[in-house]
Amino acid sequence: QVQVVESGGGLVQPGGSLRLSCAASGIIFRFYAMGWYRQAPGKARELVAGITSGGSTNYADSVKGRFTISRDNAKNTVYLQMNSLKPEDTAVYYCLSRLGSTEHWGQGTQVTVSS
Repeated sequence: QVQVVESGGGLVQPGGSLRLSCAASGIIFRFYAMGWYRQAPGKARELVAGITSGGSTNYADSVKGRFTISRDNAKNTVYLQMNSLKPEDTAVYYCLSRLGSTEHWGQGTQVTVSS
């Protein structure tokens, strides 16, 4: 059974940092591209950052220079380091694993940036 589980969300002040983790099981992790998406209230889900099986990364323009995605294939885990957080980063953050047309989503973790 495939499981994708996010952790690390919470409440942080503007300018602060958080690191999200996403642990995947039931898949051959190293073959999968991984991504972080987010959905704010009343808005569509959007891509935040992605990382291929080979380690290439891409980012939404709104987070470039502030967020870093990385993966540890030995731990079947992908991370999202978020620095210089802004109130507009407030959203539920979701992890996605993808191999071809096969996708698995996590349940999401809430990130709230507020003073």
